[in-house]
Amino acid sequence: MNNTSADIFSYLKPGKRAHLAGIGGVSMSPLAEVLHSMGVAVQGSDMHESPAVEHLRSLGISVSIGHAAENLGDCDFVIRTAAIHDDNPEISGAVTRGIPVFERAQAWGELMKGYQNALCISGTHGKTTTTSMATHIFMAAQRDPTVMIGGTLELLHSGYRVGHGDTIIAESCEYCNSFLSFFPTVAVILNVEADHLDFFRDLADVEHSFRRFAELTPANGYVVANRDDSGARETLKDFTKPVFWFSFSEESADCHAENLTWADGLPSFDISIRGKRYAHVDLNVAGNHNVMNALAAASAAYLLGVPGDAVERGLSLFHGAGRRFEKKGEYHGAAVYDDYAHHPGELHALLAMARTLPYQRIICAFQPHTYSRTYKLFNDFVRELSEPDVLVLAEIYAAREQNDLGISSADLAARIPGSIYCPTLSRVTETLRSLAKPGDLILTVGAGDIYKAGENLLKEDHD
Repeated sequence: MNNTSADIFSYLKPGKRAHLAGIGGVSMSPLAEVLHSMGVAVQGSDMHESPAVEHLRSLGISVSIGHAAENLGDCDFVIRTAAIHDDNPEISGAVTRGIPVFERAQAWGELMKGYQNALCISGTHGKTTTTSMATHIFMAAQRDPTVMIGGTLELLHSGYRVGHGDTIIAESCEYCNSFLSFFPTVAVILNVEADHLDFFRDLADVEHSFRRFAELTPANGYVVANRDDSGARETLKDFTKPVFWFSFSEESADCHAENLTWADGLPSFDISIRGKRYAHVDLNVAGNHNVMNALAAASAAYLLGVPGDAVERGLSLFHGAGRRFEKKGEYHGAAVYDDYAHHPGELHALLAMARTLPYQRIICAFQPHTYSRTYKLFNDFVRELSEPDVLVLAEIYAAREQNDLGISSADLAARIPGSIYCPTLSRVTETLRSLAKPGDLILTVGAGDIYKAGENLLKEDHD
């Protein structure tokens, strides 16, 4: 809960001192840099040293390691991440002293008001990849965008950039209704499924949140949505503002793919908008889901006046975002990839795409993310995780939760014949080492620290 009814606008001004609690986070560190460039005096704290913290210090921003009330100093206001709770000493200390506390999303939302175009990309999954694709397109068009992505993009060498153009491109997350603090002029909805059920009651509650997000667009703005997704269609049922629909192949949609061909698992296709060819795309990322992500990014670009040739150039240079089917190396002839998929829908897209690639076996090491998601979507996880040739299950990554449900990855293993349960990441690495053969595709999958199992496997191979 925020402790103030104050408007954050009055604080985002030169000379004010901001304290960012969790300043090293993927959307907090770019926020710190943007505020610093505006003349706001910025300081902050984080639990760990990191490249992001090191970079902020190089700009002259003071960062304390660890959270303590004394870190607040003489700050005028506090901005926190959603992961920092009311009992954090910096938050409780600010409340005690009457210092206003704002959410990170509120600050980003206020900053969006300064841009003519605010392209906000939402969805249960695909947000990071689509935001990254849009970034490539707008960079190719020399629109000099400001960007905030929930992952690392090689083009930027980070997850953000501070531009000077008229466009901000922001990955927009529904968790805790964060994206309802934004001010999109273009609101993209990739898909709407039941997720974050530690916050939302059910799918209908999720759809209601996305509906409110779409309603944030102004009269001269746009909603871009996936016609092929039942959740998106239900969310926008009887929506009174115009919707720009994209579809894999439905010709009646505003945007769809035509003349789709595949070579070595990679798609080439024309993007048709309202009956005319807008661009021809040769993607360097595999899977039908990435065709859809490209259509979403191109739809937004079209609506914001980006020429088709910039879409072609931008997407041709996109090779994926960090932790999105990211190749890590090879171990004893097996290709090792890492992916952030942590929802059944994401697993389905990832494993379906992997099946199209020329590997003999798919070995998937999966780490469920949060107890509530694993419990509430248990049968969906069982269905999707039955697809790999070999399944290795790491223990559930707790993230922000306590295990009040008494659930374990061992429960999934009991339902999936032939699966291997590993209580520790070191055991996952040992298991992968014993399984790996030439021609295998080894996937480390999950939103926690499962990537370390693959990295340690590759490290051992070089030791």
